Amino acid sequence: MVVIYQVTFFSGDATHFSTFNDVFLTLVGTESSKLFFFALQMLIFDVICPEPIGQILVIKLEKLHHLLLNQPWFLAKVKLKSDEGKFYHFPVYQWITDYKEHCFREGKAALNFDDSNSLLKNYRKHELEERQKVYCWDQYKKMLPYCMKAESFKSLPLDVRFSTTKEVEMDIDRFFPDYVHAHWKEDAFFGYQFLNGIHPMMIQRCETLPPNFPVSDQMVFSNSPLHLGDEMKVINGNIFLCDYKILDGVKANIINKKQQYVVAPLVLLHKTPENQMMPIAIQLQQTPGKKNPIFFPTDSKWDWLLAKTFVRNADFNVHELSAHLLRTHFLAEDFAVAVLRNLPMVHPLYKLLIPHTRYTLMINFLARKLLISENGVFKKIASCGGKGMFSVLRRSISSVTYRSLCLPDNIADRGLEDVPNFYYRDDGLKLWNIIHRFVQGILVFYYKDDKMVQKDSELQAWIKDIFQKGFLGNKDTGQWFHILYKLDTVDELVNFVTMVIFTCSAQHSAVNSGQYDFDGWMPNTPVSIDLPPPTTKGTADEAMLLRAFPHINTTVNGMATVWLLSKQSTDSVFLGNYPEELFTEDIPLQKKRAFKEDLMKLSEEINQRNEHLDLPYIYLDPKLVENSVSL
Repeated sequence: MVVIYQVTFFSGDATHFSTFNDVFLTLVGTESSKLFFFALQMLIFDVICPEPIGQILVIKLEKLHHLLLNQPWFLAKVKLKSDEGKFYHFPVYQWITDYKEHCFREGKAALNFDDSNSLLKNYRKHELEERQKVYCWDQYKKMLPYCMKAESFKSLPLDVRFSTTKEVEMDIDRFFPDYVHAHWKEDAFFGYQFLNGIHPMMIQRCETLPPNFPVSDQMVFSNSPLHLGDEMKVINGNIFLCDYKILDGVKANIINKKQQYVVAPLVLLHKTPENQMMPIAIQLQQTPGKKNPIFFPTDSKWDWLLAKTFVRNADFNVHELSAHLLRTHFLAEDFAVAVLRNLPMVHPLYKLLIPHTRYTLMINFLARKLLISENGVFKKIASCGGKGMFSVLRRSISSVTYRSLCLPDNIADRGLEDVPNFYYRDDGLKLWNIIHRFVQGILVFYYKDDKMVQKDSELQAWIKDIFQKGFLGNKDTGQWFHILYKLDTVDELVNFVTMVIFTCSAQHSAVNSGQYDFDGWMPNTPVSIDLPPPTTKGTADEAMLLRAFPHINTTVNGMATVWLLSKQSTDSVFLGNYPEELFTEDIPLQKKRAFKEDLMKLSEEINQRNEHLDLPYIYLDPKLVENSVSL
């Protein structure tokens, strides 16, 4: 019985995504295989099988070598339609750069123990073996998370490189953020940034003062009926702390042959009856003493502003190295490489997570080469540049616990559930819940019970890789060891995958997208400090503040850097958008549509709220949150 199939090739829509090479196509069925030859000047063909080959399981593609035509080919997908009306969908979404045989499975997702066919098991194993040759682990610096091994830009696979569009749009054309320019000196704006700036990860409720921060009632409430102890103990206490002890003793950088300075401050804040977060005390070093005075708003204008300026510089360093680089970029790379090394394309987790790895390996490669290398930008502009930045990174690893990466737990552990006007928390928790609902809907379709999670050797290998390479097998990372070494339940899996997607999308947006908005006006966030911290009060003036600011070339380079790190390209893919058709079953497709609808509703809510704010909080608006760490 003759069977006719219509074969349609879908190449990418960008320049040079198609191919002029001839192609061999093999259809592998449950009963037999059939080889066909195509000259790909057209993308739709009819092929005739003289006898049935059964259900099609795999297609094999091989470009024919051509002496003159040797260009890469981006193949999006292949669709087959039999003359009996049966459809087969083969997602590819890869560059084919060589003349080897490439195998692709039909699009229906399958766990490893679902494959009873020995042929499919072999293809699955072969795919991972080939990927593990390409995506290899490397360690950039000792005691830091592993990354993907890449010697040069050209050594990166085309599948993880930037598009031409993204490359050409990396230019500079913005102006100073007007709101920050107008309000940077104000205490209310200083406090606001701990909640809704680009680093909302430091602030925590303070129930007991640290022993090295000797603040008293008389110091902060001398002309007020309020008492510090009462304000800490009141229901949903009103006193908050930011402690930068991670910077204590860090070796400061030398820029323009001049010693720079970095402090490890403690900042005490008070939530006022007007629901403003106001700073009430600043100690610039961790060890109290006569040469380490505590500064207050009642001090001279310039003493107080200089103290706040040192804090803003400290916050810049911790934000960039810990909250931004380590907790989003490094983590996202660990998740991505583990996906590529351990999950075949047919695995539902691969289909779910691969859109959240777009451009991550490329941007992190560039960060290691251009930002944190020995001659990188951070060395040239930041007070913690050079050896200091690696000290901060290594110290920060111990704080990366599983609870700290799960936003509901993070907020609860810092005692911030009831803080008013905390838009990062409000939008973030709603976004977390939407992502969680989406992930749960997808995964329970494939994992019917806990035993299926436990049996999935590919899933467990992925988790183990993340723990051993991303967190260096460190048992001191709290729940990381318990959770990451092995996943036992569907609920654990859903929560973990929610964390992965939230980290790669929403959390990165929260700590990345506003960098130029808040740091582009240098006096609000100086990237470095040229003077040592004051050891006495009453000596500061405007001239001293200006001398403390970084040199003009440092400032310009800092502005350019935070601008580039904030700029989205026109080919950005935002949360809820999945251009690649990886899932083919009805239930996952329904969940994707519901996910996008939920995100659109949240975006509308955020925009309605922002209409009534002097400074709109936009960084977790789903319409502006990219799917992946791509900047």
